[in-house]
Amino acid sequence: MFGYYLDLAFRSLKRNKVLTALMVIAIAVGIGASMTTLTVMRLLSGDPIPARSAHLFYAQIDPDPTPGDRKEPYDVIDYQSAVDLWSAHRADRQTLIIESPVRMRAPDVNLPAMMPAMASITADFFSMFDVPFQYGNGWTAEDDTKRAQVAVISADLNQKLFGGANSVGRTLRLRDTDVRIIGVLKPWRPSPLFYMVAGAHYANGDTADLYSKTEDIFTPFFTGLELNDGNFSQYTCWHLPDHPGHLRNSPCVWVRLWVQLGDSSKVVAYKQFLDGYAAQQKVLGRIVRPQNTRLRSLMQWLDYEGVVPSDVRLQTWLAFAFLAICLFNTIGLLLAKFLRRGGEIGVRRALGATRGAVFAQCLVEAGMVGLIGGIVGWLLTLAGLWLVRQQSVPYADLAHLDASMFLLTFALAIAASLLAGVLPALRASRLPLGLQLKTL
Repeated sequence: MFGYYLDLAFRSLKRNKVLTALMVIAIAVGIGASMTTLTVMRLLSGDPIPARSAHLFYAQIDPDPTPGDRKEPYDVIDYQSAVDLWSAHRADRQTLIIESPVRMRAPDVNLPAMMPAMASITADFFSMFDVPFQYGNGWTAEDDTKRAQVAVISADLNQKLFGGANSVGRTLRLRDTDVRIIGVLKPWRPSPLFYMVAGAHYANGDTADLYSKTEDIFTPFFTGLELNDGNFSQYTCWHLPDHPGHLRNSPCVWVRLWVQLGDSSKVVAYKQFLDGYAAQQKVLGRIVRPQNTRLRSLMQWLDYEGVVPSDVRLQTWLAFAFLAICLFNTIGLLLAKFLRRGGEIGVRRALGATRGAVFAQCLVEAGMVGLIGGIVGWLLTLAGLWLVRQQSVPYADLAHLDASMFLLTFALAIAASLLAGVLPALRASRLPLGLQLKTL
């Protein structure tokens, strides 16, 4: 019977081309607008590392020794606390992260000096965040403690300096120090750059740094401190440093600490460790708010920081409100279309068709409208995403429709049209038979 209903729907749509076109356009425009904004929303708010996010946690304590009633700790922590917590090795994996620009050149490459971004990290960074390598690999924990003068570079920098060739073993001069390249990453661009989300809340929409490319150079944490001393950003200081530029003993917060914990019991144990460390530091007189510690999972941290711009959320709600308006228009058009066919429906009823059969026939027709509207809506979505890519926003080049969103486009279009068709189909199937036959 389904094939028969499809044939009837196709004939009906051909018979009323203008009305069919209006319904298809209503569905398509609503789908195009909503799927464009939904794709951007998913890009900005999706899980950047689904396989690991449930086990990644961002650690916070409040090292500020000044009195106050601040409810949340700073987004980053001071050097002493970060190194103390990292050195305790209480997590399955852990990494310290700081970032700075660095003057760089390749001695054997005929290019001028550059100022790429450098992340100084500890060895677990690559395994924790599942970072892919094209050539070579990262360094070891022993290299961290020995302050090895090594580096891992991005695929972009490798292409720019060495034409994409295997550059493992070659030399970079960072500021005034030569370091040896031991690894080259594959193209890797988590969205957002979750491991750098810290230092300020992003609810004001200033998210440019979170959707840019990854750093071009990665060095061991302590090595980076030594070779680029004085160029790392400090976010908040509670008094002027005794020795400006000497970051390790500065009264400032500026270091990120991420930990990987395998199960819930380890999460509880690590939070207790944080609390115990803060209590110990209170006894030593360095911390006055030992209770102000936090251990948020990756997705909790992104949500807390508000990385999705508020205007994007608003645009998404407006797009779906527009889709709802399109659906109401489609309901009216379908209702007018089905009621105009009262005589045809009456003949079918007189020949033995049940109300359920008439209802199913009308829903199949509504679903066909949705399918055609989905095709046109898909094209409008591609056009909308192309327009997004022309904008001067940091995530513009990432705005593409993947397979899951492609399928969702058609599922949403058909579901919307079926929803719009329920009331008209129900109304058409329940008209009195005698009244339907009188319209002939």
